[in-house]
Amino acid sequence: MSLYIDTSDRLHQEQATSLALTCPHCLVHSHLTAQATPRFSDLSASRPKQVGLVFRCDACNSPVFLRFNVRSYGPARIELSPRFTEIERPKEKFSFTYLPEEVEIMFREALLCYSHGAFNGFATLCRRAMQAVFASGGEAGRLRVYDELNEVRDMAQVDVASFALIKRVIFGTDADPAPGVPSLDDDQAGLLLEVMKDLLYQTYVRRGRLQQAMVVRRFFSDEAGRSADSLSKSLESSRIEG
Repeated sequence: MSLYIDTSDRLHQEQATSLALTCPHCLVHSHLTAQATPRFSDLSASRPKQVGLVFRCDACNSPVFLRFNVRSYGPARIELSPRFTEIERPKEKFSFTYLPEEVEIMFREALLCYSHGAFNGFATLCRRAMQAVFASGGEAGRLRVYDELNEVRDMAQVDVASFALIKRVIFGTDADPAPGVPSLDDDQAGLLLEVMKDLLYQTYVRRGRLQQAMVVRRFFSDEAGRSADSLSKSLESSRIEG
């Protein structure tokens, strides 16, 4: 897709109608319309490696800020990369109802870091969240998480390098030869996010929902039994009186 700014400060997009993402304000996957573009003369004079553009969400009319890398500067146009970085990300959602308090606190803060593009902080808090999981579940819980992580790798066909990075974030400790949390880029952080959601869902949310469903089913079963007993006693009483 060709994307460039001309000498009239106009943004040209060959596939403008296909530019869409999840709006960080209304959380609707919507088309974006360009609203503000830097001046050609200013960019040509300073020649920054990256350029910020302002778009409008067609769903809620809120401004959305995107950053593009500059491919080249020419006398009549400034070529931009079609790939962009979202300055504001939609807030990630997760069902925290069944998570232990310490795990919930750490993962909530991890999601905030991810939404603001603070990927190193996100990785650090993911590790702390998993350390809380291991502390509450013991060695057996740690082994279950390890097995589930391997299942995720097989199902999602995660490549060897990415899996090693995620494994280092989740299972790394201060006793490791390289104890620090590895730095992540955008794609790696997104992969870690999905893995964390799946692991926490399998560890807490799925079990909690199943247990709750069984309690509700048992309650209604007991209620039905009590109603049947009451009806039987009423019929018996009516027969005796008759």
